[in-house]
Amino acid sequence: MRRDRPRVVVVGAGFGGLWAVRTLAFEPVEVLLVDRRNHHTFLPLLYQVAAAEIEPEAIAFPIRGLLRRFPNVGFEMAEIRRIDAEARRLETDGPPIPYDFLILAPGSVEHTFGVPGVAEHAFFLKTLDQAIDLRNHILASFERAAREPDPSRRRRMLTFTIVGGGPTGVEFAGALAELIARPLRRDFPTLDFREIQVVLLEAMEGLLPGLPDPLRAYAAARLRRLGVDVRLRALVEAVEPGRVRLKDGASIETGTVVWTAGVKGNPLGETLGLPLGPGGRVRISSTLQVPGWPEIYGVGDLAFPEGAGRLPMVAPVAIQQGALAARNILRVLEGRPPQPFRYRDPGTLVTIGRNAAVAHVFGRSFTGFPAWLLWLGVHLVRLIGMRNRLVVLSGWAWDYLFYERAVRLILPSPPVRGK
Repeated sequence: MRRDRPRVVVVGAGFGGLWAVRTLAFEPVEVLLVDRRNHHTFLPLLYQVAAAEIEPEAIAFPIRGLLRRFPNVGFEMAEIRRIDAEARRLETDGPPIPYDFLILAPGSVEHTFGVPGVAEHAFFLKTLDQAIDLRNHILASFERAAREPDPSRRRRMLTFTIVGGGPTGVEFAGALAELIARPLRRDFPTLDFREIQVVLLEAMEGLLPGLPDPLRAYAAARLRRLGVDVRLRALVEAVEPGRVRLKDGASIETGTVVWTAGVKGNPLGETLGLPLGPGGRVRISSTLQVPGWPEIYGVGDLAFPEGAGRLPMVAPVAIQQGALAARNILRVLEGRPPQPFRYRDPGTLVTIGRNAAVAHVFGRSFTGFPAWLLWLGVHLVRLIGMRNRLVVLSGWAWDYLFYERAVRLILPSPPVRGK
């Protein structure tokens, strides 16, 4: 790469970071992508890894493989420690990284809302490691229950509680219910499957906030048909070993708590000393620039655009912001003013098991099989890498035709969680 060109450093290889890099590829700039992992993870399908539906490798792609065809783009696997905005330099766990322009796109982390015990006793679904850990735990719970003589302990082992009725919680609840109903029922013939419970807790009055009421009602009804115990207006007071306590005084004896109730901005924003807004997100202007530091841009879940209204923390926002941040840098280099961000909502798709989904696109609502086909097509197209698409498609086809989950593996070994 030429060193006489302006250097744009992109932090984070999620959707926002990758689309910024793609936009800057082949432009007269030097681009460096920095991430603490060497792979991009397709987060919308992370729950399927946890539900033993697809292999972890099917939704991950090596970053260096993605960048091969971009001669002006490099990659560095590093942990960002702090930013020296005056010197335009990132301090890392290795050598410092200088920049002329900086795009921050490190994404989000789980938000526990200060509920006691969540961080210590709940599982999360934000990284590939967490999804594998959860898959191991679910399968190991069935193995332990198969040899547990005490009925109360066995029922607790086989009660799976999901907190959060947004897209991730709804999709995982449906996938887990189908995993239990078919493959695991055949794997464990000695278990009484009437003892098994999948409980979905949502604090609001309906699932999938933001979608039209008919779609929300369809999702709840569909999950209940799958055997999921959907509880609305259920606020969690505390998570304890083997128990979830609710604010109405009720409690659920459970061996598994999966927390999908919300996310917040990556703590990197606070670590770097940037101005923060709600949810630990970095405040940015309408042009995605950090106030006081016009050479620094924030995109995706980390960014909180002033005056833009409440944007959802979803992939389409990150993709559009990443591309605009890159275009705005090019405009500044050309002596033109940067453009403000305008979000174009492509719609929402949520699957609820086999042949069932809800879709709200272009102002129209769909449910059932048509929405499910639309969900399949959109997610296959968005996956990075032809091999990944083929692996995911073959896994879906195998599951659909034979009601079989081929990835029921506890690897590398059963996790010890003390639950």
